[in-house]
Amino acid sequence: MDWKRHTSDVQFLGTFPGRLPDAELPEVAFVGRSNVGKSSAINALLNRKKAARVSGTPGRTQAVNLFRVSSVLCLADLPGYGFAKAPEGARRAWGRLVRRYLLNREALALVVCLVDARHAAQKVDIEMLDLLTEAEVPFIVVATKIDRVKRSKRAAHFKALAQGLRISPSQIIPFSSTEKVGQDAVWGVILDVVGSN
Repeated sequence: MDWKRHTSDVQFLGTFPGRLPDAELPEVAFVGRSNVGKSSAINALLNRKKAARVSGTPGRTQAVNLFRVSSVLCLADLPGYGFAKAPEGARRAWGRLVRRYLLNREALALVVCLVDARHAAQKVDIEMLDLLTEAEVPFIVVATKIDRVKRSKRAAHFKALAQGLRISPSQIIPFSSTEKVGQDAVWGVILDVVGSN
């Protein structure tokens, strides 16, 4: 799959804490708990080192960051959810921003929900998938940091994770930003959804 030809032309459109610009292309949104490896995954998928800002501090992304990918789609990096140490007011504001985007953005074509492959299903992830299912928003689940799970334990991890998330193990795409695992699979779904290859 030649997804790299699309990522040769990536433009950062800006950071939007409030009103978003009108959409001219289909949008693919990335959501996940704080510190799940969202920025690293986006950078790997965009074939860039620093498109999305990577931080060791959970809750760094506090607005919607938009990237235009060629003339094919826009990628939306949404604030991470579930960061307990953030002030209550900030958590509520981020939650409203994410929810408003996911439920009201007409250009939204797909949500990539990132979960940590090392951990069991988390309540906030289950709530996110329930929200997307109820709103009939198409989504895929991408399990990040797969390189940190022993190969012999991966099948069992995915089975338990899928069970907790109430989805099939085949609906989870294993992903590693450092080992470049899963990029083709994620791009395959994205390009299929937005209608470009």
